[in-house]
Amino acid sequence: MHLYRSGRSQAFREDARGITHMESRVLDYFSRHPGATLSDLAAHSGRDKAQLTRLVKGLREHGDLESKEDLKDRRSVRLQLSAQGEALQRDLRKTGAQILERAVVGLSESQCEDLVTLLKNIQSNLEGER
Repeated sequence: MHLYRSGRSQAFREDARGITHMESRVLDYFSRHPGATLSDLAAHSGRDKAQLTRLVKGLREHGDLESKEDLKDRRSVRLQLSAQGEALQRDLRKTGAQILERAVVGLSESQCEDLVTLLKNIQSNLEGER
């Protein structure tokens, strides 16, 4: 797993934007949860809100994230990917898929299914410890 993440992070850094692993995770979160708040992201990721604030600020400054005032709570800001952010997220997913394809070369479909099952079991075991 470490080699996969390492390869993915290296590929992202080599991209013209030089995106970091955490930036890619933030973009992925808001692509899956458009209109979520920074607090939602912090609760989901378990990361420090101050660290996430800096990441989100950078992504907004680069034009990858857009913010909208929450109509029900004016103190709250809703975040979503911009058109540029959506394009970047598509590229990141494509890069991740290419690395994953390399990782499973030589495995049969059945072996890939077994691998997914085993990894889900491991994840479930570790989440149970929290």
